[in-house]
Amino acid sequence: MLRKITEQIWNLQVEIFNGRANVNCYLLQGEKGYTVLDTGLPTESMKQAWLEVIEKGFSIEKVVITHVHQDHVGLARWFQEKHGVPVYVSRESLAEIEEYARPDFPERFFQLLRKYGAVRIPSRLEYQNIYDFTPDGVFDEGDFIRLGNEEYQAIWTPGHAHDQYCFYQPERKIMFTGDHILQHISPVIGLWSAYEVDALSLYLRSLDKIEKYEVDRAFSGHGDEIKHFQGRIKDIRSRHQHRLQQVLTSIEGTAKSAHEVCVEIYGKEYNISQFMAILTRCIYLETIGKVERIEREEQVVFKVTKDQSLSPGKIVTEEY
Repeated sequence: MLRKITEQIWNLQVEIFNGRANVNCYLLQGEKGYTVLDTGLPTESMKQAWLEVIEKGFSIEKVVITHVHQDHVGLARWFQEKHGVPVYVSRESLAEIEEYARPDFPERFFQLLRKYGAVRIPSRLEYQNIYDFTPDGVFDEGDFIRLGNEEYQAIWTPGHAHDQYCFYQPERKIMFTGDHILQHISPVIGLWSAYEVDALSLYLRSLDKIEKYEVDRAFSGHGDEIKHFQGRIKDIRSRHQHRLQQVLTSIEGTAKSAHEVCVEIYGKEYNISQFMAILTRCIYLETIGKVERIEREEQVVFKVTKDQSLSPGKIVTEEY
């Protein structure tokens, strides 16, 4: 569905994953054509949606990517190769593209899942060929880049993805959040690049960072426009506090793998996003000293330390 959301911004929203979710792509009008912000998945239905947009007379000047998860960068190569449209990504995204394109990436990813006990492991990774392209340019943290006719500040907000960027227009107080902040659900925090980092700590610090901006309208990568920007950030923090306490309660008295915690909280039919959410919570709790890991036959389990309570409002963050 294509709809106009401001005088110069259009939203293309397309269902993905067999209708279980949707993805938002944006077109920002400029003198030389439209800037596309994120492209969606590399599916035939997504391509058809874009072809219909182009047939309506939308001339595409360039593509800019918030982060290189498949549902955001999926058609960047298609735009570049089939339509001659230049693609711009962050310097962090460039490094992620190189990692995802490595032949050994799928096995490294599966090894990470097995290490933390996952049993619902996919047989293969889809769409890996989307990373077989070279972006036409890169931007860095703090750069002002032109989206349509206006200059937006590029704000690095790692957490959901290491290369996640938001874009802020200071005069109009418009923020594009990618998947950093969503209106109705909390973004999944995962180790999607197959590197072990405390991604939840990064995410919480990025919330602190973005909260300082004065925002009148905020548009995200999925779902509806974000209402009450600062209030939504507080809601997300509160939800993480609740989920972290759930994990602590789950492993009270006995050491458990991330898989075992996931089954207890989400059930046996959990999906990979739920597993990643549990895993990154365990790693965060380890970072702040609430749990510790035990290595057992090439698999990791977590157990609580003496101080297992998580005081309300005491999610720990530090400066970058």
